[in-house]
Amino acid sequence: MRLSRALPCLAVAVAAALSTTAVAHAAPAAVNYAAVGDSYASGVGTQSSYDNSCDRSSKGYPSLWAAAHSVSAFTNVACSGAKTGDVINSQVGSLSSANTMVTVTIGGNDAGFSSVMESCIVGGDSGCNTAVNNAKNYVNTTLPGLLDNAYNAISSHAPNATVYVVGYPHFYQLGGSCSVGLSDTARGYINSGADTLDSAISAAAGRHGFQFVDVRSRFDGHGICSSTWWLNSVTWPVVNSYHPNASGYSGGYLPALTAATG
Repeated sequence: MRLSRALPCLAVAVAAALSTTAVAHAAPAAVNYAAVGDSYASGVGTQSSYDNSCDRSSKGYPSLWAAAHSVSAFTNVACSGAKTGDVINSQVGSLSSANTMVTVTIGGNDAGFSSVMESCIVGGDSGCNTAVNNAKNYVNTTLPGLLDNAYNAISSHAPNATVYVVGYPHFYQLGGSCSVGLSDTARGYINSGADTLDSAISAAAGRHGFQFVDVRSRFDGHGICSSTWWLNSVTWPVVNSYHPNASGYSGGYLPALTAATG
């Protein structure tokens, strides 16, 4: 090939390489992040001061993730005690087409989380087993439709967002030695309830093209009755009971969400 013909080809190749390099080094788009959900998304359990009646904490996983990443905007409307209906009626109105990322933790209150724990504390192994099985039945039969409704509302209000559905941890270290008023058998029932709940949430997330963020393995070795607790047992104020402490959010939830978001 003559040099006169080779030069244009070379110029095109160099231009293409430079264009590719420019794209590769382009700054990533800033994230417009919104968090919705229940007390696990608002950050209950950190024993810190909360900003309002929804018990939101700067030590919860949404605030920690926003602080650790380049975000153009951050909104957390998660609220302690919220159910799927609250996400639809009180929270998704804060979402918009500008959101590029949404996280949600919801479903535990619909399944009667608080009443199950009360039954396990006062009802012994038999009462705990009955309460957990009743909750599992609800999770398997009724909760999927409620999650679908909430997830549809999120998609409708934030159509451009990547949605991460963040689950719940196991509460207990089985075989651990501590006095929390529950037998190891009852602790196992409660952990199995968390598995059923996470399975239902993961399946619902898949149906909507959302990504499920499983935190259970992150809490291995850090449950109640382990050597290093990342969750509270019964504590004061009572609202903090059976929620992650500050270490649980920073050492369990934050790394799980960071790994999922890349």
